[in-house]
Amino acid sequence: MNSFIKGIDHIQFAAPAGTEEQARQFYGELLGLEEIPKPKNLIGRGGCWFRCGLQEVHIGIQQDFIPAKKAHPGFSVDALDELKTRLEQAGYVISEEPPIDGRSRFFTHDPFGNRIEFLEFHSE
Repeated sequence: MNSFIKGIDHIQFAAPAGTEEQARQFYGELLGLEEIPKPKNLIGRGGCWFRCGLQEVHIGIQQDFIPAKKAHPGFSVDALDELKTRLEQAGYVISEEPPIDGRSRFFTHDPFGNRIEFLEFHSE
């Protein structure tokens, strides 16, 4: 059977109401993602969007917000150690994990408690 799926367009994190500036600080300033405009018909819902390579990261406002503690995206990065230091200096807790399949990695949480994994591939 052929897959109907071609790839991933975006991922969405939920966040509590009124936290767009925290999202911009974390995803935009700290992680370096470019904020992109939301479509006009979705602006009234709150939240903000960012470009992540060819994909997007959407921060959506959820009134009955509960952070994702297990489910998470895995972001492929360059300079994993530098990112880890940057996050630690900003006060984020890092959870070290053993490498998998040629990738070093660690976990942290965004300002809203959503789990995030960062991985760096090693050339062999």
